[in-house]
This record gives sequence, structure tokens and C-alpha cells, in this order.
Amino acid sequence: MPNLPDVVLWSIPAFVLLTVLEMVSYRLHPDEDAAGYETKDAATSLGMGIGSLAFDFLWKIPIVAIYTAVYELTPLRVPVLWWTIPLMLLAQDFFYYWQHRGHHVIRVLWACHVVHHSSRKFNLTTALRQPWTSLTSWPFYLPMIALGVHPAAVAFCYSINLVYQFWIHTERIDKLPRPFEYVLNTPSHHRVHHASQGGYLDRNFGGILIVWDRMFGSWVGETAKPVFGLTKNIETYNPLRVATHEYAAIARDVRAATSWRERAGRVFRGPGWQPGPPPAQGENQSTGPAAPEPAA
Repeated sequence: MPNLPDVVLWSIPAFVLLTVLEMVSYRLHPDEDAAGYETKDAATSLGMGIGSLAFDFLWKIPIVAIYTAVYELTPLRVPVLWWTIPLMLLAQDFFYYWQHRGHHVIRVLWACHVVHHSSRKFNLTTALRQPWTSLTSWPFYLPMIALGVHPAAVAFCYSINLVYQFWIHTERIDKLPRPFEYVLNTPSHHRVHHASQGGYLDRNFGGILIVWDRMFGSWVGETAKPVFGLTKNIETYNPLRVATHEYAAIARDVRAATSWRERAGRVFRGPGWQPGPPPAQGENQSTGPAAPEPAA
């Protein structure tokens, strides 16, 4: 097993320091146009982050078992060297893009990820508002394991990606110089991602790099001021309800569904999907491709 550091653990002091500095900056230089901080909201985000650490420890048991089995079955091996680590990071960031995009367009996956979007504030504590059901992410990285990347190296790359994204959850940093904005995920790009306006929904999925969004047609630049939160916000600061509210909504919709097609749609279609009216008798049921379904 490669000897790789625990990036998240070593980054905790920096997380605390930067969060305190951001809080102080709002106290010394208030910004009426920024969402800023609210005590209950920040406490909920911190509670979600602490809870995610505990639940992630439990989810790691089956995930490590599956990854280890796949790694042992593949004849390929990628050594952990100074020049292979950047390539692993690039591959992980690519698969992270698809993991993130999938968690916006498939409702049962969105039920996990919606936690991170549930705050109407956008500050460094928002980065800590993590889901408690992250078991839904592991399939996206199986190709790396199958290609011979050690599971510990995949976890290391994922941790770097997660740590990088901490600093982009802020309104205190405006747009960066154009070369950075073109290549990297920045606070400006991520503000768009957390916005609830129609033109901003389901955009800017990149982790470290924004080039994936440019390549696959999901990039949008920040123009109008983002309105943070969900299209239907939840009125609770209870961490348990924040973690589970969309699963409960799915269960209600499945119970109320009148057909198996509708039940499947409520689970596997987009968060905004609604069943259309049944076609009239004799009407051609083929109506062409459906319009994109925005996330909630």
C-alpha cells in the first residue's frame, strides 16, 4: 500500500484559520450584496461536516472491499511515483466531473448531493456542508481501479480535490485573471454552480479544473448576481432533516405514483421531472427527445 498523507486531516487547521478570517472580514468590512454568515446556518454546515466524517468512515468499509477486489482482479498496475501522481489527479478530476454531473441529473443521486446546496449562504462553512450518504459516489471511480490505480491513491486524489474546493466557497474573492478563470475552478465559477436561477442551474461541475465544463458544454460564466440555495428551499436547520429531506420527498412521490413508469421516473429521472399526461387513445406516443431536466 502506498504511503500517502491524510490530506484532509492536515488541512483542518487551514480550514479553521481561513473561516475565522472570512468571518472577521465580514465584521470589519460588511458587504450588503453578499450573503455573508448566519449563526444557525453556519452551525448546521459544521454539524453536517462532522456528521459526514462519521458516516464516511462507515461507508468506507464496503467501498474498500469492492475496490480491493477489483484491484486484485486487474492485471494492470500504476506505480505511485512523482510523475504518475499528476496523471492520477487529472484522471480523478475527470471522473469527479461526471460523478458531480450525475448527482445533479439523477434524482436518487441528487438526494445525496442536495445537502451541499441546501444553504442560502455562500461562505467557507458551506464547503463543510457535506452529505451523510456518500456511498453513491464510488462507482464513478471504478475505471481508475480497473486500470491499476491503487485504491489508496484514488482516495488520496479525491482528498486533494475536496481540499482544493474549500477555498472556492466564498464571495470575498472576485474573478481572477483570465488564464486562471479559463482553466481552474474558481469562486466565480462555483458561485454559479450554487445559484438557483434557471440559467445557472446544472452548470460548472468541475472540481479542480473547469476545462471539463468547457469541453462538455456545461460551463456558464458569472454575470447576474447568484441567488444561493435550492429552487424550493427547506426551512430547517436540523442536520438530520437536511441530510434526509430529499429521500423523504422521493418516498412520498413514489407512494403517490400511479404507474411503475412514474415510480422509476421519480427515482432515476432528473429532480425536476414530472410525469406527462397520458397520451390520448390512438395518439402517437413518440414525441422526440425530452427537454433537459433542471436540478432542484
